[in-house]
Amino acid sequence: MKQKQWGVYVHIPFCRQKCFYCDFPSFAGRERYMEEYVRALCQEIAVRGSSYARRWGNPATIYIGGGTPSALPAALMEQLLLAIGTVFRPADAQAEFTVECNPGTVDAAYLAMMRIHGANRLSFGVQSFDDGLLRRIGRIHDGQQAVQAVTMAKAAGFSNISIDLMYGLPGQTLAQLKASVGQALALEPAHISIYGLQLEEGTAFARMQEMGKLELPDDEAVEEMYDYMTEALPAKGYERYEISNFARDGLASRHNLSYWQDVPYLGLGAAAHSYLEGQRWEAVAGIPDYIALIQAGRRPCEPEEPATRAIAMEEFAFLALRTAAGISRQQFQQKFGCSLDSVYQKAVQRLSAKGFLIDDGDAVRLTKLGMKYGNWAFEEFLLTEEE
Repeated sequence: MKQKQWGVYVHIPFCRQKCFYCDFPSFAGRERYMEEYVRALCQEIAVRGSSYARRWGNPATIYIGGGTPSALPAALMEQLLLAIGTVFRPADAQAEFTVECNPGTVDAAYLAMMRIHGANRLSFGVQSFDDGLLRRIGRIHDGQQAVQAVTMAKAAGFSNISIDLMYGLPGQTLAQLKASVGQALALEPAHISIYGLQLEEGTAFARMQEMGKLELPDDEAVEEMYDYMTEALPAKGYERYEISNFARDGLASRHNLSYWQDVPYLGLGAAAHSYLEGQRWEAVAGIPDYIALIQAGRRPCEPEEPATRAIAMEEFAFLALRTAAGISRQQFQQKFGCSLDSVYQKAVQRLSAKGFLIDDGDAVRLTKLGMKYGNWAFEEFLLTEEE
């Protein structure tokens, strides 16, 4: 067996209520499928997961995401964690083992159960501590529940806790954002993620905007919120290691970093994506369809269309540029057999001249200004023809 750096992602497609901004593959009102889904997922872990574990050894990271994984009843979550522990042995491998949670779906017993069964990192989708804003975006928890969830998680033995916050929300003010940031910092999490609201097609917010019923902060207000968060968090000891992510020293999300650093990962469950041996795979999104395929002993995923060389280079550049480390010249050379400068010299020069990029010889990375206007920077790395 050859030990290999790789990760595992497990998708839970259930939610108690669909948030108004969410376009992730998740569903509310499908609780009737939970038991069958977890049974099928455990079967996929035992068969497909085992095959990679035998070849590559224990994964370095495991991430249960969604949806809302903590929407699963405790007995089903325990069943899933036991299946993961049997195949991937996260405790032995000292893997980073994350579970996403909604603060309104956990109690002390639930959190303790997850910790006992190997989870060692929690990501709480708080978004805001303001109750009015939480109702406006369709969250099922309130600010006090978020505080209680983090407090209970620490009592259960979790020291690596992440909090998600959002800005640019309907009706949100800078004062409200500052209050939420202050509350998050008071809880002393290891990690904080910040996300600007994006209006995605098919979401409730997108429909409201089409009908003229969505009042959003103007661009100037959103920029003020962004500037405040990107100043306040580093000032409190949270290093910005990716465009949207800040962490205490040594506590960056290893799993998410693997996505941006070209590390292979196995996706398990409905709608899960995998990146294995240079090939991307996508699982069927429908919950009944996924269950039926697993029960029939069939593979639930299909390979995506292979990327051209130019698209592969673009993707590598985009993902690496999201991180503070940027694009490693050595890694680019190793992956594509050509130098970064032979492909992107003009783009690097143009962005450097604008103050968007720093080139230290070993790597090129976005400046603070470049991260703020990342989409403009990424456009410079689009290739118009095959290299």
